[in-house]
Amino acid sequence: MKKLLILAVIVLFGTKSMFAQGELNEQQKVFFRNEKSFAILLNTDGIGLSYRGAKRIDYRNKNIFEIDAGNLKLVKEYRQSSQQLQGGSYFFGKLNSTFYLRSGIGRQHEIFKKADLGGVAVRYFFSAGPVLAIYKPIYYKVLHLISSTSSTEYEIIEEKFDASIASSQDIYARASFFKGIDETKVMPGLYAKGGFNFEYSKQDKLIHAIEIGAQVNAFPKEIPIMAGSNNKALFFSLFVSYRFGMVIDPLDPESNKLSNIFKRKKNN
Repeated sequence: MKKLLILAVIVLFGTKSMFAQGELNEQQKVFFRNEKSFAILLNTDGIGLSYRGAKRIDYRNKNIFEIDAGNLKLVKEYRQSSQQLQGGSYFFGKLNSTFYLRSGIGRQHEIFKKADLGGVAVRYFFSAGPVLAIYKPIYYKVLHLISSTSSTEYEIIEEKFDASIASSQDIYARASFFKGIDETKVMPGLYAKGGFNFEYSKQDKLIHAIEIGAQVNAFPKEIPIMAGSNNKALFFSLFVSYRFGMVIDPLDPESNKLSNIFKRKKNN
């Protein structure tokens, strides 16, 4: 009887220890799953890049911090080829190259959890914060007539677009992007973004996801992107993005290196 009692105590404490270890592993998987990831954004008004950090606050929710950068364009921008010999292409009537830089905070909520590593986790997310529009003037190589005698001669002058004197026939090519860089201006504003995240990675510590959603960049006044009256202060767009990154494990710092994102999983 005494031996049975001792055996029962050993089994009881052993079972408790095993369950405790299982709970610890589960907690590690749930509460230590902070994330850092990058994304390539394709928007209806441009393209961009994104960095996001996500910190878990409970079983299904994470706080997120993100930094995005990209360009802004109007729908009515049409690329033209120069009608002059060996000329380049350009957007006729475009005044400024416009970019944005923004950072914000938000929340990510998991709707459906992966059943296994071959499944798909579905989440929704939203974020908001300040945005800076950065725009610089575009210079064109414009043909100017200097002689109309027997041999017509032109000179090429780099200047901004002037709707009163320029036509598509006058423009030879677009000047260097860096021309006018010292005339760059900025305009502060606010942005908001929201969408759905479909995470499908087959490796537990890597992130591969497709995101779809909508976003808006709002500024206090119109940004002069094009000559004419088509400019706007409110940029609403739809986006799709590919996001890749990794789960941060504080108990295994070696696994947190960014280079691990690009390593293939070894087959055992």
